[in-house]
Amino acid sequence: MMPMDFDLIMSGRLLLASLLGAMIGLEREIHGRTAGFRTHLLVSLGSALFMAVSISLYREYGDFSGKLPVGVDPGRVAAQVVTGIGFLGAGAIIRDKASVRGLTTAACLWIAAAIGLACGAGLYLLPILVAAIALISLVALKKIEGVLARDRYAMLKVESDDVEGQLERIIQAVEAIGFKLTPYGIERKVNGVVTFELQVKMHGKSISTETIDRISILGGVKRVEFRIQATV
Repeated sequence: MMPMDFDLIMSGRLLLASLLGAMIGLEREIHGRTAGFRTHLLVSLGSALFMAVSISLYREYGDFSGKLPVGVDPGRVAAQVVTGIGFLGAGAIIRDKASVRGLTTAACLWIAAAIGLACGAGLYLLPILVAAIALISLVALKKIEGVLARDRYAMLKVESDDVEGQLERIIQAVEAIGFKLTPYGIERKVNGVVTFELQVKMHGKSISTETIDRISILGGVKRVEFRIQATV
């Protein structure tokens, strides 16, 4: 049997994993990345619990003394669950044009698998602790995310006549509002219309009618479309 302080030691490791994962996720969250605060925390927490379960099973059932022909290592089961749950999590992630949904759900599925393994291994305090941390991250930390000045991204699509220097004028109009642009694509149609696609980075700002008007008044512009890249 394992010593009585095993749960306490592992609880400290889980809390540390949660803290470190949250720190990384907070940095990504501020920069508006898809996998943010809660997702990183849940993934880090789940990984720590998988490791704790593997250690527990090794201590309980492992026999590598050489007295038996084969050493028993039920910890391999935990490793296979880690691999298998990845396919289930991938099925929960949905990409719809510029939006990605389901990342936090996928992380929750991973956490649920870890909790199930821990309970099956006879670890009671650890899965209760993990469930509590996960619930706090999903409910309470969501409110914190709402007040952070985060980077957000949007796809800007502009249809225009093939006018020389039009792309430069569009970029100047967008940057004049305080937005930043990242690599873009250009599509030229047979009827002389050119479609410019640009990714717009917005830090603490939002799209307004002024933003669209600044581009719409440019000569040759036929259509302007902004699409926020939503993540859940």
